Amino acid sequence: MTRTKSYSASLKRQTFIRTAVCIFFCAVSLFPFLLLVSNATRTSDAIKAGISLIPSTHFLENWKNLLLKQNGMQITLQRAALNSLIITVPGTFCAVYFSAMTAYGIHVYNFKFKKIAWAFIMAIMMVPSQITVIGFYRFMLKLGLVDTYIPLIVPAIASPAVVFFMKQYMESTLSIEMIEAARIDGSGEFSTFNRIILPIVKPAVATQAIFQFIAQWNNLFTPTIMLTSDSKKTLPMFVQLLSSNQFRTDYGVVYVGLFVTIIPLVIVYLILSKYIVAGVALGGVKG
Repeated sequence: MTRTKSYSASLKRQTFIRTAVCIFFCAVSLFPFLLLVSNATRTSDAIKAGISLIPSTHFLENWKNLLLKQNGMQITLQRAALNSLIITVPGTFCAVYFSAMTAYGIHVYNFKFKKIAWAFIMAIMMVPSQITVIGFYRFMLKLGLVDTYIPLIVPAIASPAVVFFMKQYMESTLSIEMIEAARIDGSGEFSTFNRIILPIVKPAVATQAIFQFIAQWNNLFTPTIMLTSDSKKTLPMFVQLLSSNQFRTDYGVVYVGLFVTIIPLVIVYLILSKYIVAGVALGGVKG
């Protein structure tokens, strides 16, 4: 009886400590976001006076000032947001769809040099994009694709990290017998993938869609190198312009611009977030 009470008390202490640690890290993670939202509603003088998480009533004023002052910038907020959508939506589709197809091919088919191909994909995943950007830029320059959106969309087809995640997920959920049954019923390979496999791996697809959308939307490095026209600049490049002398002292306007840039990310997350836990849990455990 004494051992049971001691074990119960120890379990409660451990649960309390874990809960406290999780709450602490959650608060630390949310603090910058809450501060951003709060500062977007405050005046520049109030922001300079000190930190506050209590929202004010100057959001519309800051928004009007941003729309007014952006007329002297190289690109408007609306155009930059549209440019980011033009790149992010097809880039996310290419990354997720073709990576799922690649993972499906490696998981289902047995072909010569299969292990070598998989090892090559894993090796590419370890190479930072900054190392290859010079060669990639020169290649795009010879093709005449610099200052276009093509170098920012088409290369998303080759996403080794997404391929790895999708393959791990398929190994835990996808049965080879199911695919063979579809073939016996006369289903073609592409039809099987699109009509049977994709609905099964929907949690993994949604999870990777969120991650890829965020990565594409926040990408500043590659667009800065590839895009030279002011009219083609993306939203992260627009945010970078907010640190110019024109806005440097108007912190309220800067925070409103930053707040607007994260709205699409929040919307996408809220739409697809229910798949994250299922996708990560099932994709990381081989059943």
